[in-house]
Amino acid sequence: MDVVPQLPPWWLDEAGADEPAPALEGDAQADVCIVGGGFTGLWTALAVREREPSARVVMLEADRCGAGPSGRNGGFVHGYWAGLAGARRVVGSEGALALARAGERIIPAVRALGADVWLREGGMLMVSTTPTQDGAIADAVRVAEELGAPDEAVPLDAGQVAERISSPVFRSGVFFRECGTVQPGRLLRGLRAAALGAGVELHEQTPASLRDALVVTPRGNVRARSVVIAVNAAASGWRPVRRHVTNFGSYVVLTVPVPELLAEIGWTGGEAVVDGRMFLHYFRTTNDGRVLMGSGSGPIGIGGRIDQRFTGDRPTAARAERGLRRLLPGLRTARIERAWGGPIDVSADHLPFFGTVPGTSVHYGLGYSGNGVGPSYLGGQILASFALGLRDDWTELPLATRRVASLPPEPLKHLGGGLVRAAIMACEEADEQGTRAPLPVRAAAAIPRVLRMQIGTR
Repeated sequence: MDVVPQLPPWWLDEAGADEPAPALEGDAQADVCIVGGGFTGLWTALAVREREPSARVVMLEADRCGAGPSGRNGGFVHGYWAGLAGARRVVGSEGALALARAGERIIPAVRALGADVWLREGGMLMVSTTPTQDGAIADAVRVAEELGAPDEAVPLDAGQVAERISSPVFRSGVFFRECGTVQPGRLLRGLRAAALGAGVELHEQTPASLRDALVVTPRGNVRARSVVIAVNAAASGWRPVRRHVTNFGSYVVLTVPVPELLAEIGWTGGEAVVDGRMFLHYFRTTNDGRVLMGSGSGPIGIGGRIDQRFTGDRPTAARAERGLRRLLPGLRTARIERAWGGPIDVSADHLPFFGTVPGTSVHYGLGYSGNGVGPSYLGGQILASFALGLRDDWTELPLATRRVASLPPEPLKHLGGGLVRAAIMACEEADEQGTRAPLPVRAAAAIPRVLRMQIGTR
């Protein structure tokens, strides 16, 4: 099947749209000006108003709230228990535990919105489909045990995995209790309504740029005591952060409702699922019985530009469908209704980072690396503290205090990243076919490990 990525994402169609907020006309003053109306910007706006009800918060969104990556993701909501092994490599044992404990506040915050966002708290499965992927399972279980949290990563053999979701290619797995799924478009509408209800002044269809401390828009400017840049992947070419982040494309396919097929393979518990690849597959069900399959194997960006490769790359969308047919052959007759893509902002160490441009009151956060729906709540709390001049438990999290690794400058970042991406994909495809990639390809795929850098979506 020729999978053609389409616009807009099905999430936004299903959720419906409110009347757009008016574009900014004329100059404005604000205590906090937030640039970007996705998950990070909306959580930040809410947190500022909750902590300082008298603060004037102006939010500027170039399109409509959620038109970017926030409306294009898989809708997995979790913190860092599932990523404990990776977090420990970056911030150590205590830092990883601090992130995991802070992340436990994410799902309650989503629940507290009171909106119907299709929240389903079914946990998450990581499955192995090849001998090479067994290591990711074992690593997750081992680290949780070593850090005194064995219940957060429960090992499953093939039979136990099959009790949750039956597939002939699933060898083993690990179950993480702390994960839910949402309908991202509905979550965006809920957050937007909450922000407006809290008194946030929202201006959509208002692109903005920064000129020193002045936020400049086509028909007016905003002068604020604090500015928050919350545009995530769109900021990857911005000078203060560009050495720490790059963009990858991620694509999904969505089936028509197939509840009868889900019942046949036993996937009725609402678990979110990922496999053990570096360029992972991620998949989940919806309230109406659809299946979404994503592939984080899209093209790598250059110079921070967001172009057609991130929304119209047919090969990556086709890889997502091939993943669906291979991983879940019981769904081979499920028709694909829609495919879409978007950019993900991947940091050099795969954790998001938050900071302040030296000598200014301009704050930023990005680098979610494919796990932003949940951690954007943490980002909102951190950025709100920065914007209000607070030093608290949020600003002490490693997401705000660690030294972030640097990537090579362009064009080396793009060229080197593209070479390594191709090598890793070739190794993973050979692994799935039961063969071994040539030695030069394996050597290129090992470069990030040798340099203690991370690439891909895991």
